[in-house]
Formats: sequence, structure tokens, C-alpha cells
Amino acid sequence: MAEAGLYQGIRAIDCAMQPRWPGGPSGSRSLDRMTDLLIRDPESRGYRHPAQHFFKGSEDRIAKGDTIEGVLEMMDRFGVEMALVPVSADDPEDVLKVLEAHPRRFFGKVHVNPLEGMEGLRKVEAVARGNPLIKAINVTPFAVQKPPNDKVYYPVYVKAVELDLPVTMTVGLPGPRVPGEVQNPIYLDEPLWFFPELKVVMMHGGEPWEFTCVKLMLKWPNLYYMTSAFAPRHYPKDIVQYANTRGADRIMFAGYYPGFSYERVKAELPEAGFREHVWPKFLRENAARVFRLAVG
Repeated sequence: MAEAGLYQGIRAIDCAMQPRWPGGPSGSRSLDRMTDLLIRDPESRGYRHPAQHFFKGSEDRIAKGDTIEGVLEMMDRFGVEMALVPVSADDPEDVLKVLEAHPRRFFGKVHVNPLEGMEGLRKVEAVARGNPLIKAINVTPFAVQKPPNDKVYYPVYVKAVELDLPVTMTVGLPGPRVPGEVQNPIYLDEPLWFFPELKVVMMHGGEPWEFTCVKLMLKWPNLYYMTSAFAPRHYPKDIVQYANTRGADRIMFAGYYPGFSYERVKAELPEAGFREHVWPKFLRENAARVFRLAVG
């Protein structure tokens, strides 16, 4: 039987779920290939999860495999109403069918490789146009090894503004064992200045630059943050403090299954440290607004 909600009776919107459906965990063959080329240490080359050393038990959760029915049952059991899942720009059909079959449970983000130039943009547009459940475009700077203010991203930002879609983007030192300076969030300062209409949602914590994330959100009205890749007891203190004061409308929940189990997330949420007024915004309302979801 479904529980009332993930925490305090609130039906959550999870901004980062990576089920192992057709299309792959990243939602992009191109991203998978680029990450594989960057990985140099032998241990990481055998991983099922690209940062398996950080996510204890993720290999077992991945090895069990996912079914749509199993994921829906898990979401119901833990009070998760909707989840954002990756959609491959290379072969989107299987995941698009899932979105179409369950429009009240899943919405998608389509990954783009900026190095593909116009070809990559055409793929994204082909997936996004006519598919109202595509709610974001995703880029991963560590895989490109170029910071977000590099010129290769600017056509992506133009397309995001044109399609009125937020860009989700990894920030902070990446979990995979690859160089990470390119993910310093300070590199968002320039594109947010150049594109006032651009909406960006930072992913994966921003450490060790989490205070830079806060300062940037104080400065730019269209910059947001999700808690992907962090268990609740380890949410960065600067982010929690910001949510509790001036940033209640900017911080969004991301469970990051199968990196974490929902059992652990639910058990640790009371330790996150948010004030009472933050929880509805954090778990549900901010994501519904930013991704323009039709929820009650």
C-alpha cells in the first residue's frame, strides 16, 4: 500500500532517477562513450555505476535490474509521485514510450553532447519538439572536459531558450575519476549573464564550491540546485542554510536511485536540517514550477 508521502506526508517529485531501462543509465550513448574514453584507472573500468566507489551497494541495485512495474511500485511505496529520467537523443523511442504510458509518473531530460555541434542540436530538437514530457536538456561538463562558459555550449543555451527548457548540469568535482576543474560552478556566471532567459539547474552538489553555488543563486534569478548524488545526511551545510533563509524556492529534491536506495533516503531525510516551511518547496513545489509539471 502506498505511503502518504516521502516525508511529512508530501508526495515528492524526484529530479534525478536513473533506472536501467533501454537507453542506458546516462540516457546517451555519446556520453557513455566519452566517459569510457576518459576513465584510465583499471578499477573504474569495471564499474557498473561510473562513480561506484562513492555509492555503496549501487552495483547490487543495478545488477538486480529494473522493470517499469518495479520502479512504479517502489515509487508508490515511498511516496514519490513523479521522477525525472534520462532520455537518449540517440535512441529515445523506448523511454519515450514509457513517458507516454505513464505521463503522471515520469518526465524526461534529453542529453546533448555539445561537441556534436549542429548534429547534436538536431537530435535534441527532434526529441523535444512534439514531446511535452521532455522537460529539460542535460549537459555534463566533465565528459566534454570544457567548462560551461566555453563557446561549444552557447548553441545549446540558445536551443534551450528557444525551446523554453531548463538546462540540467553537473557541477563540482565529479565522482568518476576524471579531471574536475571544468565543473567549477563559477563558470556559469558568464552564460547566465549572457542569456538572461536561460534556466540552469545545478546537479551533483557543487563540492568543494558549494558556497559558490549559493552566491551564484543569490546573484542570478534563473539558477537552481538539486540534491542529486548526495544522501540527505550529507547535504552541504551551505545549501541547507541557504534553503532555510533566502533560497527556499531554489533547492529541489533528487533521490538519485540506484546510486542510493529509497530506504536510505527516507530514513535520512529527517536529518537534512530543513525548516518546516522549506519541505513542501524542496520535495515538490519547486520542481513542479521549474519543470512546468501538471501536478495537483
